[in-house]
Amino acid sequence: MLIRRETLAKALVVAFVFNLIVMGAGAYLAYEQSPQRPAEVVGPGGDVIATNDDIVAGKAVFQQNSLMNHGSILGNGAYFGADYTADALDRLTTNMREYVARERYGASSYAALDEAEQAAVNDVVERQLSEGEFGATLELTAAEAYAYGEVRESYAEQYHDGEREAGIPAGFVSTPEDARRFADFAVWTAMFSAIDRPGTAHSYTNDWPYAPGAGNDAPVSALTWSVVAMVLLVGGGGLGIWLYSAVELPEPDAEGVDVPDPADVTLTPSQFAAARFVPVAAVLFLAQTLLGGLMAHYYIERGGFYGLASALGVDALSALPFAITKAWHIDLAILWIATLWLGIGLFLPPLLTGREPANQKRYVHVLLGALFVVVVGGLVGIWLGSQGYIEGALWWIIGNEGLEYLEVGRLWQVGLLVGFALWTALVARGFKPLLSRESRFGLAHMIIYAGGSIGLLFTASMFYTPQTTMVVTEFWRWWVVHMWVEGAFEFFVVAVVAVALVAMNLLSRRSAEKAVMLEALLVMGAGVIGVSHHYWWIGLPDYWVPIGSVFSTLEFIPLVFILFEAIGEYRAMRDAGESFPYTLPFMFIVASGVWNFVGAGVLGFFINLPLVNYYEHGTFLTVGHAHASMFGAFGFLALGLAVYVLQFTTKRGKWDGTNLRRAFWLWNVGLAWMVFIGDVPVGFLQLEAVFTANYDAARSVAFYSRDIIQTLFWARLPGDVLLILGTGLFSYDVLKKRFVRRDPTAASSDGTVISRRIFRESAGAESDDD
Repeated sequence: MLIRRETLAKALVVAFVFNLIVMGAGAYLAYEQSPQRPAEVVGPGGDVIATNDDIVAGKAVFQQNSLMNHGSILGNGAYFGADYTADALDRLTTNMREYVARERYGASSYAALDEAEQAAVNDVVERQLSEGEFGATLELTAAEAYAYGEVRESYAEQYHDGEREAGIPAGFVSTPEDARRFADFAVWTAMFSAIDRPGTAHSYTNDWPYAPGAGNDAPVSALTWSVVAMVLLVGGGGLGIWLYSAVELPEPDAEGVDVPDPADVTLTPSQFAAARFVPVAAVLFLAQTLLGGLMAHYYIERGGFYGLASALGVDALSALPFAITKAWHIDLAILWIATLWLGIGLFLPPLLTGREPANQKRYVHVLLGALFVVVVGGLVGIWLGSQGYIEGALWWIIGNEGLEYLEVGRLWQVGLLVGFALWTALVARGFKPLLSRESRFGLAHMIIYAGGSIGLLFTASMFYTPQTTMVVTEFWRWWVVHMWVEGAFEFFVVAVVAVALVAMNLLSRRSAEKAVMLEALLVMGAGVIGVSHHYWWIGLPDYWVPIGSVFSTLEFIPLVFILFEAIGEYRAMRDAGESFPYTLPFMFIVASGVWNFVGAGVLGFFINLPLVNYYEHGTFLTVGHAHASMFGAFGFLALGLAVYVLQFTTKRGKWDGTNLRRAFWLWNVGLAWMVFIGDVPVGFLQLEAVFTANYDAARSVAFYSRDIIQTLFWARLPGDVLLILGTGLFSYDVLKKRFVRRDPTAASSDGTVISRRIFRESAGAESDDD
């Protein structure tokens, strides 16, 4: 079956418009149907317990103190501390039982009741929690009002006074009153997780978290749509295999092809400027892995680091609490990958065009400088903001916005947005000779579309403030986080790999264009709407369960395609024999395909089944999925293309890939060890704890303190060490290669060996669309 490029382009536009309509409607309904904050929360006598302003202030405390990077809310965030929704709901349930036991039976405690009396108390508590009603006023029963006050005081004690065994330093929240406001926010989320949505038999969160004592259990829809998802996986997988076999897309073919040696290609000054992004990324990567090792050890020794902190007289828990470590770890992961992609995107245009616009080198240096300012400003702002050094409204402007993956203050986010726009403009300048000669669905256009879409989706982070309700905030946050991962980033990845294959002379430009559009169509058709699997338990309507189930299942299909593509590329490389100079970059491309399939495909599909996700949401199974898919889908590919750039910039005869190859295997073994010996086993034990008790128990310090869990955390340590060693070796080799760097060469009027071939292809009949 032969598919024309024009046909693929039209289908891609249709898929984009369809996604826009679905997600636009979802945005409207998120505002209309999410649980709203009550103006007042009152007790049985009409006494005001809390107001909307208190809940809004509590959300600000939650964000300013980076509590989403200590624990989680509605299952989203860090796993070191409690899930505050589940924790508040469990505390409400426990304290209500004590109150009802005293009032109804005159007992000293709930535990003093016999089994029948306890069952009666349980029934009262469950009924009271589910029968509330949101409106301008939320009226609490006497038991609920009592429990509310107890939760407030326990939060003041825990988050202000500190609890070192839970990894919470004294003064973590600056004042007892701020801690009480945080409790107001947490209790609000707990209440709408238990109160039935009007006209339904389940709560606003579809009865998540699992808390039998509050009446929360997995909804029938979770089971129904899990079965549908598995049926779709089988059917969709078969359709994907048929499509892959039926569509005629030329695979990379190195037989009889003259692959240009990197040393034979003329490099422009702007390409050497772009190559400077590689050592910057290496430093960021090394810092990120070191922080990851510290985070992993915090689960074992919550108050220090192998006893060194106490030996040196340093209060590590206060100076560098887990919340800041986690925020920096995540942000640095995004930044080192983005830094490599920015540099690679600026390095590629002259390869294909043989031209360099005026002052391009200067503008590349401006972008690198701006990146430095944003990175340093953002990371320092996170520490200053969460440590209480930035007062007033500025905390979320220049400090830390405090939302997972979007921790940096709004000013630094705007700086990133401007940086994306500048990068897109510079890439467009570099590709200008090709842009004027190819169609709108040409390869150079695709790179610009993909890069521009990254910045476009990032604008969703501007649609909320600390005053926005948490449900709506989460809706827009996942637009940025998930649509980057499953939409724009995947599109960009495929486009960049296609350009690299064209530059290596393994694919014709027009064949690459067709491959990019097909992959983009598959990703667009599943990944964007697939973001809705994050909406099941956060307070949005239950129709997201079937939508999320279907499209999350379909996300698996393009991952299979990408894996097949990586294997096809590897075979082409192998067929090229010893003369092929890009063996090492291709090792990274294949590893990217494998880990993307394992992390985002296998583990991702498993944890995104609604019934599994109901119990698993926010456990170490998600940690394993995140590490494997992020490193696989984006990390290895970025590193492989960095190696590709280094081969071009190294002097002839000075290239040595030994250290980079060693780093490659250290990363792969370390990642496999960390995921399958550490994260996944802990995740399955957490899943068992949820089944046998409740969700809050699986996220408690008591669970993490179990001997077997501590043993698994220690067993994960070699994997962390291997990853750190691999990154250290990579960073050393990158810096070492700066001393054997080629000199820029004068540009030739007839371009480079690569650009001459590209323009010869462009000179062919463009209308002959194969």
